[in-house]
Amino acid sequence: MEKELAIELISGKQFVKLKADLQEMNPADIAFLVEEMKDDGEFGEKELILLYRILPKELAAETFTYMDSDTQMVLINAFSDRELRYVLDELYIDDTVDIIEEMPANVVSRILRNTDSDTRKQINQLLNYPKDSAGSVMTTEFVYLRRDFTVQEAFDRIRRIGLVKETVYTCYVTENRRLLGIVTVLDMLVADGDTVIEDIMETNVISVNTHDDREYVARTMSKYDFAAMPVVDNENRIVGIVTFDDAMDVIRDEDTEDIEKMAAMLPSEKPYMKTGIFKIYKQRIPWLILLMVSATFTGTILAHFEDALAIVPALTVFIPMLMDTGGNSGGQSSVTIIRGLSLNEISFSDIFKVMWKEFRVGIMCAATIAVIAFGKVMFIDRKGAVIGGVVAATIFCVIIIAKLVGCSLPMLAKKVGFDPAVMASPFITTIVDALALFVYFAIASRALGLQ
Repeated sequence: MEKELAIELISGKQFVKLKADLQEMNPADIAFLVEEMKDDGEFGEKELILLYRILPKELAAETFTYMDSDTQMVLINAFSDRELRYVLDELYIDDTVDIIEEMPANVVSRILRNTDSDTRKQINQLLNYPKDSAGSVMTTEFVYLRRDFTVQEAFDRIRRIGLVKETVYTCYVTENRRLLGIVTVLDMLVADGDTVIEDIMETNVISVNTHDDREYVARTMSKYDFAAMPVVDNENRIVGIVTFDDAMDVIRDEDTEDIEKMAAMLPSEKPYMKTGIFKIYKQRIPWLILLMVSATFTGTILAHFEDALAIVPALTVFIPMLMDTGGNSGGQSSVTIIRGLSLNEISFSDIFKVMWKEFRVGIMCAATIAVIAFGKVMFIDRKGAVIGGVVAATIFCVIIIAKLVGCSLPMLAKKVGFDPAVMASPFITTIVDALALFVYFAIASRALGLQ
């Protein structure tokens, strides 16, 4: 449904048709439609609440999970306790925890007040895990079976409890909560009804610990193509599972964070259009100050060679080209290595292999660019063979240096515990700029006799 049609139906009070049209939509699309109209200023709180209450209860509860925290808070404030309890009953525990983490204290208090004691206990348990851990993104709603169950008994259990579990495709075989194996619905469908679960379960189970980093969990699930990953405690007792939809959210959030760090910004927790200008300012200003201060090295080098620039002003013309070429070369290497580190394709033990490879790539790139630069200085800028040779030799050296700096710094950063994304283009460009100027004037001083 287009937002113009939705607004027209609401304005014309054609609620029967509106309800029928909404029932044909996916819950995620309904949530997107609502937020689009709200963000455009065409949809106030009154219309939002009205539209939500038009939806059938089951569809409304599912749509609620796809809405952003601002929209959810508007609805929660408008809900009666009865409506709030119904929505909470329909939510999976991990979705409830996600909502609570985004809400102010008074809303959290009301949510917890309208949940039963068992649910409240599970919510508090998940909230106590470190923010970026597997425990913080897992759900405690999964199907577990005993190893002495027959396939028929297992299906009977799934039918009884499956509707309130987040996934039933993969079931976990336990004894005293200890994880013994896994069995899929496909395994059971192709087995006889009297087959014992122990005979068809997979005992070589890959699991993660509650305190493992959530990005590691998501990458592991991607590596093995898992739809769900069991989460165990230190005694191998299963306490929850991470499902693929939560893993996708983790990967998206982590990639967004890396991109922001690579652009020299502090990570943001909200979408751009929902972030205030002061918040954006605070995210950007620390790195701008740091990069500005670090750029003073460039000024120091220029000041040191001020006499040389006065004698041969033509040298100044090529400084931007040299610095940009070096920064771009270092940026190419750093982005490649940062991505490889995030995907676990590269480790610190590979640093010398990586540097050797980048060195060889750097020589080929440097030779090509140096020839082009020499031709440009000679035939387009008409500055003579000597200056052309200085520029070409500088570019050759700078590109190789930039490649080595760009590939090694992210790996060193990760080794000492920093996020390698921090060592991306802005930071590396600043370092390479200073090195490029130093190399340029060192070569020029000897070639032109400037001391």
